[in-house]
Amino acid sequence: MSPLDSETLKRRRDRLRAADAPVPVDAPKPDKQYKGGRDLRAAITVGISLAALFLLSILIHPIGFLGLSSVGCVYALYELKNACARAHLNVAYPVLAVGAVGILTSAYFLGMEAAFISFYAAAGVAIVWHVLANSPVRETTRNSAASVFLLGYVPLLAAFAVRMLTNGGYWAVIVFVLLPVGNDTGGYIAGVLKGKHPMAASISPKKSWEGFAGSIAATITIGTISMHLLGASSWWGVILGIAIAITATTGDLAESLIKRDLGLKDMGSILPGHGGFMDRLDSLLVSAPACYLIMHFALSW
Repeated sequence: MSPLDSETLKRRRDRLRAADAPVPVDAPKPDKQYKGGRDLRAAITVGISLAALFLLSILIHPIGFLGLSSVGCVYALYELKNACARAHLNVAYPVLAVGAVGILTSAYFLGMEAAFISFYAAAGVAIVWHVLANSPVRETTRNSAASVFLLGYVPLLAAFAVRMLTNGGYWAVIVFVLLPVGNDTGGYIAGVLKGKHPMAASISPKKSWEGFAGSIAATITIGTISMHLLGASSWWGVILGIAIAITATTGDLAESLIKRDLGLKDMGSILPGHGGFMDRLDSLLVSAPACYLIMHFALSW
C-alpha cells in the first residue's frame, strides 16, 4: 500500500470516529424558533397578548374597542408616515391622526355615512394643509395624494370593523378577527409544510399557492362554524371564508408591495415577531368591508 493510500485511510478513520463521538450535553442546540423566517416564541407571546387586549376591549364595554381601534390606527399612520418619508413624501400626520379618530367615532355613533363624511372632511383639510405649505406644485400633489390615500387605507377601512361591533355585537367582531388570523395561520402552516409554487415571488417570496390553499381551508372552516353558531346558513360561511381568504391575502400582498417599493422589511418593530402595527392590520383592514357586507346580508342587521 502506498503512503498516499495509508494517509487517505487514516483520514477516513478519523472522520468516522468524529461522527460516532457523543455530543456533549452542554453543546448548543440549533435554534428552531425561526421557522419560516419568524421568531415563533415572540410571535406567539405577542399574539396572545394582543388577543387578550382585543377581547378585553370589546367585552368590558364596546367603547373600549373604539378606543383600541383609534390608538391602533393613529400608530399605524405614524408608521406609514415614517415609511413615506423614505420616498420623500411628507404627509399631514396631525390631520391624519385627528381625522382617524373622527372617522372611527363617526362610524361608532352615527354610521358609515357619517364616517364617509368625516373622511371627506379630513381629506379636504389635509389637501389645504399641503397647499398652505407653499411647496412646489408637483410636491404638493404627491403629498396630498399620499395623505388622502392613508386616510382611506387605514381609518376608513377600520371604520367598517367599528360599525360591525355596533350592528352585530362582539361575536361579529370576534369572527371578523378570527378569519384573517385563520387565513395567516393556515397559510403559514401549509406554506411551511408544502409550499413550492410562489404566488408573487417578486413581492412576497414566502407566499405560495399551497399556502393559499391552506388559507382557504382554514377560513372556510372558521366561517362555516361561525355562521352556523350565529344562526345563518352555513353557505354564508363558505362565501365569507372564500372572500376573506382573498381579501386578507390581497391586503398582505399590498402591504408587502409597499414595503418592497420603500425598501422595508417591516413597517415597524413595536411588536416582536410581528413587526409593526401595520404588519398586523394589513389583512384585517382590507377584509373589514367584505366581512361587514357579507355579515350584513347573512344576519340581516
